Amino acid sequence: MFKWAQAALANVAGTKEPIYGPEAIRSVAEEAKTTPYTETTKDDLKWQAMESTCVETQCFYFMTDSGQLAFAQVIYSNVAGIRTTCQFNCKVFSLDGSKPHLWCSTPLNNHEFSEDKTSFYATDCAVELSEDGNSYTIKSLNDERSIVNVTIKKTAPGFKIGTSGTTLFGTDLANPWGSMRHVFWPRCVAEGTIATPDGPVDCKGRAMFVHALQGMKPHHAAAKWNFCNFQGPNYSAVLMQYTTPPSYGSTVVNVGGIVNDNEIIFAGAEGAVTHVAIKSDTENDWPEPTAIKFEWKGTTKDGKQADAVLEGELEDKLDRIDVMAEVPGFVKQIVAGAVGTKPYIYQYAPQKKKLSLKLKLGEEEISEEGYLFSEATFIST
Repeated sequence: MFKWAQAALANVAGTKEPIYGPEAIRSVAEEAKTTPYTETTKDDLKWQAMESTCVETQCFYFMTDSGQLAFAQVIYSNVAGIRTTCQFNCKVFSLDGSKPHLWCSTPLNNHEFSEDKTSFYATDCAVELSEDGNSYTIKSLNDERSIVNVTIKKTAPGFKIGTSGTTLFGTDLANPWGSMRHVFWPRCVAEGTIATPDGPVDCKGRAMFVHALQGMKPHHAAAKWNFCNFQGPNYSAVLMQYTTPPSYGSTVVNVGGIVNDNEIIFAGAEGAVTHVAIKSDTENDWPEPTAIKFEWKGTTKDGKQADAVLEGELEDKLDRIDVMAEVPGFVKQIVAGAVGTKPYIYQYAPQKKKLSLKLKLGEEEISEEGYLFSEATFIST
């Protein structure tokens, strides 16, 4: 009862949670033991729009044929069922460092969803899923510095890990108090533009989409994250890894997969991320990675053992984001009372030497050079 009371306080006040232990989390990896992944349907793409504390996002990453990197994102946030806000973010990276990145983050007004919850609307903003469930159109006029009009179409099936894509949190997992869910479209094509002060960014090229739901306070669900989005001529690889705080046993959850233009090669919860080399960030003491290794393990549809590795130097970071400086004031209130919480996101896209995805499918070995966008996020100790 005391732990429940502590949890209730933590959820409202943002204080640190007590130690529940690893038995208070059911990783999606448990589902993946019998069903490694499930292909997505339109139902999987519905906004949950929870009425309790949550952060739900749809994020679209663009790697253009002209060599540019950008993303567009809608965030739906609910604080303790008291206040709901939505935000549209757009970022166009300056890959050569010759100018600042273009970063636009705009609060949205009058948000609503389509009747079937698959499309999002707000004043001067629309993120619409097509009738056939195979493409999204992203439009935003909220910031004249980044007028977005882009369509992405999946060229490979989407997937979620296990049968639900969801990890549950709580001392009574039949009635969980928190959740974490991811749905991926790992390989898409994009067309359209982001109009910027420096001219239009032609988004024609590759794209990746992820719909994520943190059905609890974000810093209660994860203490750190690693993210890989690799796009090659024939293959795409995605991996999302998070490590829970000690309150849930510092449990590591991996979700990811490898696809080509026609099919999911393999996907599941067997993976690993290693920061092969690090340096201490002099401003905040986080161990910033300088070289990384992503690993995937699984089985192909025809029963072959499948492994993939992507490793190499991350080169100079593209950006370091002080999350507390960027998020709206109401979100700050979620984490303000949490001791030791100082979230930073480190973003990378190696330019001098492209990394290669090395696949082993049974006896067959494949190596393909491509583009990596990677993030390492540190939230709490």
